[in-house]
Amino acid sequence: MKPVPQVFLCLVTLCGLTFPHINGEVVITVKEGSDVVIPCSLSSKENIESKLFDWKKDGDKEVFMYEGGLTYGNGRTGQDKQFVDRVSHFQDELKNGNASIKISKTKVSDSGNYTCIFPHLQPSQTFSIQLVVGVSTKPSVMALNQTKDWTLLRCVVRGASPKPKVEWKDDSGDTLHAKEPKVTESRGKYDIILEATVTKTGIYRCVVTQEQIGRQGHNTITVYCGAKPSCRDSGSCTGWMVSTWIFLLLLLGLLSLIAGYFFRRKVLKRRRSPTVNQQQNEESEGIQVEQLLSNGR
Repeated sequence: MKPVPQVFLCLVTLCGLTFPHINGEVVITVKEGSDVVIPCSLSSKENIESKLFDWKKDGDKEVFMYEGGLTYGNGRTGQDKQFVDRVSHFQDELKNGNASIKISKTKVSDSGNYTCIFPHLQPSQTFSIQLVVGVSTKPSVMALNQTKDWTLLRCVVRGASPKPKVEWKDDSGDTLHAKEPKVTESRGKYDIILEATVTKTGIYRCVVTQEQIGRQGHNTITVYCGAKPSCRDSGSCTGWMVSTWIFLLLLLGLLSLIAGYFFRRKVLKRRRSPTVNQQQNEESEGIQVEQLLSNGR
């Protein structure tokens, strides 16, 4: 395999890619949705404008072919539908022996082994590069159940690619014994659920590692021995707080009604009290008048 020229290594680095080597093979990693340049160049820098070079994926899928100016979509057919309207080359660089291609809006399904072949050169030359299109996601953690003696923790990873390694660790960094993970795969993306039972108070981390793309993420939860985990840790705060506020508002409204009822009774009582006294005074005055009249007679 020919070494990749420094100029193209720099070009790929500008795209935010990494260039580790596995068993001598160049590996490019890129985040899903990004564009990627896959380099291929003759060390002799021979002009290849009139030559033939062919890009394949995993040995049989036609990615891109160039022959004397003809390409897929421009006078040539046979390109795999996965790459239609997504692959281009660098026309101005052909005179320098550069047969690199650019894949736009990468997908997880683009991951694989790519070969750049010059079949008519003597001898023929083939370049191999591995592409890894990754998706990294932060895990979510929760406490499923708890007694005074133990707590069952759950870690959930959704849509990760490539397949990650998922572990529960304690606050000392030691890996916990966990149940067999539940793994489902769809179109190269993985959903993983990992559960572990803990018996001590502490801070626990779910760690997700994707070595192929050099990514690692984690999330933490605090467990209190002999007590239920707080809603902040378990993710149930919202519902609990809403219920609490509704109860407090209803209680406040009920207290307001009771206070208003007694206040109105007190006001009405005060209003009625002068009227009663006035009636008593009038009756007393009437009796006195009658007595005076009787004495006059």
